[in-house]
Amino acid sequence: SYMETIVHLFKGNIGPGLFAMGDAFKNGGLLLGPLLTIVIAVVSIHCQHVLIACSKKMRDLKGEDVCADYAATVGQCFENGPVKLRGWSRTMSRLVDVFICVTQLGFCCIYFVFISTNVKQILHAYDIDIDIRLVMLIALLPVLLSSLITNLKWLTPVSLFANVCMILGLAITLYYALKDGLPEVGERALWTNGSQLALFFGTAIFAFEGIALVMPLKNAMRKSRQFESTLGVLNVGMFLVTVMFMFAGSVGYMKWGEAVGGSLTLNLGDSVLAQVVKLMVSIGVLLGYPLQFFVAIQIMWPNVKRTLRIQGRSLAGELGFRSFMVFVTLAIAELVPALGLFISLIGALCSTALALVFPPVIELIASSAPNKGPGVWICVKNLVILVMALLGFFTGTYESLKQIILHFNEQ
Repeated sequence: SYMETIVHLFKGNIGPGLFAMGDAFKNGGLLLGPLLTIVIAVVSIHCQHVLIACSKKMRDLKGEDVCADYAATVGQCFENGPVKLRGWSRTMSRLVDVFICVTQLGFCCIYFVFISTNVKQILHAYDIDIDIRLVMLIALLPVLLSSLITNLKWLTPVSLFANVCMILGLAITLYYALKDGLPEVGERALWTNGSQLALFFGTAIFAFEGIALVMPLKNAMRKSRQFESTLGVLNVGMFLVTVMFMFAGSVGYMKWGEAVGGSLTLNLGDSVLAQVVKLMVSIGVLLGYPLQFFVAIQIMWPNVKRTLRIQGRSLAGELGFRSFMVFVTLAIAELVPALGLFISLIGALCSTALALVFPPVIELIASSAPNKGPGVWICVKNLVILVMALLGFFTGTYESLKQIILHFNEQ
């Protein structure tokens, strides 16, 4: 239904990225941060519409009933595009699958870091000092159990409860930030330099993390046209998500300035209500893990089955593989426990390609007729998006890796 899909879209976009927007605005500035967030939001939503339009065009071309998923759409666009590009169809389809898997599993790693960073602060408030890596091991059991849910429909109530936890947590966090008033605007930077803007881009594009869910959610709707219509799930849901991002980022940076954490909850202090908020948000993120994990497993498990020559459904095999991949995400999270920098790195490195690179490329290909290009407007628009995306990709990845290396050296 419309509301069930909105719930899933919210959960696909409202996660650690929402609570990291204060850190993003610290790197973007109080004036430039919101403006660039609007630009990134508009371009991201447009690219999601481009993906849907290309998928529908390929569906009609092949005479099928259901739109293909992201990777298959990219493959079909290359397959039916200019002759010189047709040989790349299978490679590009697999490349999208690789990016989706790396991105979704990257999100899962960040979820581990987010949960453990908040739980560590809760324990510290009660004079229990445990290394963050040990806290991740404690978080492993609930994360592992939630990741064994194999049916997307069973995740709807889980997503709904996770959304409630996240929105309530955000509301109380913003109440904390606003209850004693905010400092003067003059005390905060209105804009920043190039290296900080690169980190801003990574965090902001990470926050708009739901493009891999677009086609599965559209196909799962009873009235699929309600997904991309003017007041459909995509526009309404992403508008509300963008407003929440901008409000959280502006208030977080205004309140805590350069001291704002990789999650707003890390600035709440040691009161009982602050610990309740951290626990609530951690539960919300924990329950969001299986939805992000589901997307990657849906792509990887059929390939693993073929490689290992497993016949039939093999529930035991799937649960074993899911458990193994949870341990993989835990191991990576243990290596990079710096929350803000990890978010920026995954955003710049993986989210950029999926959200801003592949959609313009396939629109250029799908709009090309035999012996005729896609047209001036489509060329100019998509080249501008690609230049912005590649600039963010290289500068954001470089700056994030540089800061992570500095962080390790300081440790």
